[in-house]
Amino acid sequence: MELLEKINNKKVKIGIIGLGYVGLPLGLEFAGKGFDVLGFDLDERKIEFLKEGKSYIKHISSEKIKKTVSDGKLRATLDFSKISEMDAIIICVPTPLNEHREPDMSYVEGTAKTIAKYLKKGQLIILESTTYPGTTEDILLPLFEKAEPAGNNGFKVGKDFYLAFSPEREDPNNPKYSTSTIPKVIGGVTQECLKVTKALYDQVIVETVTVSSPRVAEATKLLENIYRSVNIALVNELKMVFDRMDIDIWEVVRAASTKPFGYTPFYPGPGLGGHCIPIDPFYLTWKAREFEINTKFIELAGEINTYQPYYVVERSMEILNKFKKPLNGSKVLILGASYKKDIDDMRESPSLKLIEIFRERCAEVYYSDSYVPKLPKTRRYNYEMESVELTAETVSKYDLIVLSTDHSNFDYKMIAENAKLIIDTRNAFEKNKISSNKIYKA
Repeated sequence: MELLEKINNKKVKIGIIGLGYVGLPLGLEFAGKGFDVLGFDLDERKIEFLKEGKSYIKHISSEKIKKTVSDGKLRATLDFSKISEMDAIIICVPTPLNEHREPDMSYVEGTAKTIAKYLKKGQLIILESTTYPGTTEDILLPLFEKAEPAGNNGFKVGKDFYLAFSPEREDPNNPKYSTSTIPKVIGGVTQECLKVTKALYDQVIVETVTVSSPRVAEATKLLENIYRSVNIALVNELKMVFDRMDIDIWEVVRAASTKPFGYTPFYPGPGLGGHCIPIDPFYLTWKAREFEINTKFIELAGEINTYQPYYVVERSMEILNKFKKPLNGSKVLILGASYKKDIDDMRESPSLKLIEIFRERCAEVYYSDSYVPKLPKTRRYNYEMESVELTAETVSKYDLIVLSTDHSNFDYKMIAENAKLIIDTRNAFEKNKISSNKIYKA
């Protein structure tokens, strides 16, 4: 097979559509192994950054990008007609939810239609975007079989082109795992599709795990994140219950973690963030309705996790009331804007929801996050806010400090010494061995 020979000889040209938190690291891995990679994106800013050898993602260094670009192995373009020049095309576009918590497949469908315009014989297409079981075969496959270049006879999958699903497993800024060291699940539409997909990923990934179909691979990613969502919901619910009982959930989790079998620790927080856990479970609940199944367990977990920002605000109101201070008119500073510590990723960050709820309760809201100097426009929010510099003087001006994201670069000691009141949603102050009667958990 010609495509297999190209892969094994590193002559295969790889196109990656979507140069975000998934596509860019993947492109860098392939380019670092000597493959020619062409990135496609609609965001002209990203294209210009890459051409200049600059990074637009905090945990990916500009030095790494500059070297890869200067070697000529990584290029970027707005010209999607160049898809016809690629041997393998990997789709890494967003799959958000719409306002009704239903899958928004417009990015995947739009990308697939564009590929269909330029599809040529012998190409491999891989979808990495997280989605519901059946997407690859129900949406992408029919489009490619009837692709414009195929003419009236059409293209046959496994013969004229190859199609597979392989879910991304990125964990931004994880010091232990990177794109190349996280095992990759692969499901091909046919055995030939699986064979070439495995051969491609084997070039850069430490371990590939083959499954019987794209549907199994799609379901695998959903299981991984539903597992986390359900367990996080459990500790979030216990957090609220134990708080009424005057029991510290963090101490309980720490004690339970000493059991060497049958228990995995999960931790509470102000709400779910990132592109996966807040979104993926709802893809399955939506698809399950087609089969007349109500996923009550998953939906209940979603309700509990979605409620957490409201709980934090209610807890804040309760604490302020103890000191005869109404939330209305209070100055609130939220520490951390990104969804996870020590990164600049804003996707589905609970801090954004906290800002919204505090504002609805008539508080004056500010934030501080050196990773996010200015809040970017998102699909749901467009706050024109800039990060506040943390000094002893500025901290003392706020009626309430709410720790939402536990960045390592926060000066927790200085904050504790100068704040009037603190709500800690991450147990960050205790982790930093700081105690004060001004600190409350939520």
